[in-house]
Amino acid sequence: MNIEELRTYCLRKAGVTESFPFGPDTLVFKVGEKLFLLTGLDSLPLSFNAKCDPERAIELREQYPDSVLPGYHMNKKHWNTVLVDGTLAQNQLLELIDHSYELVFDSLSRKTKESLQ
Repeated sequence: MNIEELRTYCLRKAGVTESFPFGPDTLVFKVGEKLFLLTGLDSLPLSFNAKCDPERAIELREQYPDSVLPGYHMNKKHWNTVLVDGTLAQNQLLELIDHSYELVFDSLSRKTKESLQ
């Protein structure tokens, strides 16, 4: 996965917007004005921060200690930094993106959800 594939995949989801609220080097994806993924444009290897269920986050960090880390500059309980270094398969990376999106989408008000679908 590269940055363009990541961007395209995120933007295909209902109600997703992209912005640069933290400066020109950090691409942020939101749904309903809530952040669900961010990535540095110049990070090598590519990495992204994604929201995660706290128990699942611990499991992933234990299973992939060099590729799934506590969220850099984020709440470590709810966010992971995922390195796209070949350790996780493409389908695993996409599933982590989906999980983050779903957690944030599910937290939105019913009215906001309906307006985005």
